[in-house]
Amino acid sequence: MAKNQSEAPAARLAVVVAARNEADRIAATLAALRAAFAGAALWVADDASSDGTAEAALAAGAQVVSRGRPHGKGANATAAAEAALSAERSPELVLLCDGDLGASAARLVPLVEAVERGECDLAVAAFSRRVGGGFGLALGFARRAIRRGCGLETKAPISGQRAITVEALRATLPFARGFGMEVGMTIDAVRAGYRLREYELDLEHRPTGRTPRGFAHRARQLADFARAFLART
Repeated sequence: MAKNQSEAPAARLAVVVAARNEADRIAATLAALRAAFAGAALWVADDASSDGTAEAALAAGAQVVSRGRPHGKGANATAAAEAALSAERSPELVLLCDGDLGASAARLVPLVEAVERGECDLAVAAFSRRVGGGFGLALGFARRAIRRGCGLETKAPISGQRAITVEALRATLPFARGFGMEVGMTIDAVRAGYRLREYELDLEHRPTGRTPRGFAHRARQLADFARAFLART
């Protein structure tokens, strides 16, 4: 892939964007992805958003996979990834990302380039700047779960920004339920013999602070991480 983002050929790339109630950011995220990956098929895995996320994604030109009730990130991303793989123009490489990246989604190009160069089979973005977050309990658990599950030390165990070969993707489907998606995906990929590397990128996302809502979110994450790990022991 060319170094100039505006010239990045992505004719055989599919992008799967996980989103729930991201109507205020999804259009900017999709616009950035389209500018960075001209020709890529854009798929939005909408987890039954109630704020018009699906409609905003359709208006932005994406294909939307959405169901009538929430199924969680892992299930919806699985459905969208399988739809992308079964499309008439099937991809060779898939980029997974979250719908709240906004304009910073354009900075995901190095992940795709790394996989195309053969540096790894699964490239994961580590945020260069920390925004929000709690006390690190859920993150620390995810790191330990991956270490115990496949022996890999990770900096960004739950990052949803991932470029992956189709072969490695098929080996990790279906994704673990809910927020356990990335923990399960990492363990499954490494166990199957695929190479994972992390790349520090300057990305932005919607922060979850030290608020009741933020702690409730991290409690759900922790439960899903535990389920993903236990299902693989």
